[in-house]
Amino acid sequence: MAAVRKVFLILICAIVLFGLPQMLSVAAGTSSEASSWSSARRDTSGMSPAPETHPDAIIQVFGARTWGWRGNFAIHTWIAVKPRNAETYDRYEVIGWRARNGGNALVQSRGRPDNYWFGNEPELLAEVKGEAAEKLIAKIAAAVESYPHKYEYRVWPGPNSNSFIAHIGRAVPELNLDLPPTAIGKDYISGGVPLGSAVSGQGVQLSLLGFGGFTLSPVEGVELHLLGLTLGVDIDDFALKLPGFGRLEPF
Repeated sequence: MAAVRKVFLILICAIVLFGLPQMLSVAAGTSSEASSWSSARRDTSGMSPAPETHPDAIIQVFGARTWGWRGNFAIHTWIAVKPRNAETYDRYEVIGWRARNGGNALVQSRGRPDNYWFGNEPELLAEVKGEAAEKLIAKIAAAVESYPHKYEYRVWPGPNSNSFIAHIGRAVPELNLDLPPTAIGKDYISGGVPLGSAVSGQGVQLSLLGFGGFTLSPVEGVELHLLGLTLGVDIDDFALKLPGFGRLEPF
């Protein structure tokens, strides 16, 4: 009987710690809306330097709330790279509907690297410029090519668009990529293996197919994962990580 009580208390604590922030986030309405996805804003946000005025190499990782009610829970992430003197950016991302009927969900496109994602403004999650970026572009291309889930997609708990970007982060630790809690799917380690490096490529992560686990890293800090949600503390930047809200920095 005592064991049953303990399990019940653990479940109640988990619901409060993980579920309450997420419910408050939904109530706050953290995603932009449009009358239709086809009419939602998709133009550039102006966060990426124009190639004609910025000849140096650049790498940028973006995230933006997904369209509609899902945006209260999660973001969509992508990566854009521009080699030195290139006339355009190469953008890499995973788009779920393309995986239907066995299609390739991994998309490489040229043009706008920083557009609004169906009405939601992007956030710059990581950036590398100059010679440091030039040295990493080939490594990123290799990580893109090695992604093992090009033909499969699950909104939750992964593999999805955030699992893809997390795969690149683990393969290219020089990005120091720290994906926010709203990047649901980031905790699904490529290949479904239970133990690997943290998304930043530094530290360690335990993941039970994205359903639960933890992360210990000098970049991400301490994270607990449950059913795709993340709760944690970023000690280095002194920030809380909450489901739905993402990163909360007091200063």
